[in-house]
Amino acid sequence: MALEGPAAEAAAAARRGELIVFPTDTVYGIGTRPDDPAATARVFDAKRRPRDLTLPVLVAARADARVVARFDERAERIAGATWPGPLTLVLPRTAASAAWDLGGNRTTIGVRMPSHPLALAVLAGAGPLAVTSANRSGEPPATTCDELDAAFGDLVSVYLCTDEPLVGGSSTVVDLTGDEPVILRAGAVSADAIARLWDGEGPLVDSGPA
Repeated sequence: MALEGPAAEAAAAARRGELIVFPTDTVYGIGTRPDDPAATARVFDAKRRPRDLTLPVLVAARADARVVARFDERAERIAGATWPGPLTLVLPRTAASAAWDLGGNRTTIGVRMPSHPLALAVLAGAGPLAVTSANRSGEPPATTCDELDAAFGDLVSVYLCTDEPLVGGSSTVVDLTGDEPVILRAGAVSADAIARLWDGEGPLVDSGPA
């Protein structure tokens, strides 16, 4: 079924390199296409975000993540057990994402598959997007459309907002590029759960599209 309505409008704007805001399973995200350096620069400028911090990439399915990030068996196991959900995996880049200007480390990429249906609809229509929390750097994430508009105004082309305030915690960010997983930011998925999955002791649950 073709994407229609506001989600289709947001996906089209993102593909044009414009900024969009949409809800995820954690907080509102602000994002755009990741392969256009002018577009990702707009995210940094809108957030007033330091360029040494890397923009993560959200995907609609694990197959999309494999295009831009290199998964080994352990990364596949962790993604299979936790996605869609609040866990960002930092992995080596593939050739497809090697030239993307996401800030920070240019050899790795943070990828996540959120569980919010509206986010997945936008991502299915637009493809992988560079998305970070919708707030000015140093300020708490906005929870309502009024707060989002006050923060970004006309810098954002399309706002997709929920009826109720969106209040959620941050995703866990884990670096899987070394010999052991390293938690870069604590969040909804515990370090113990990640360690068990890394060692093959946790349950392998196919929690979303491959």
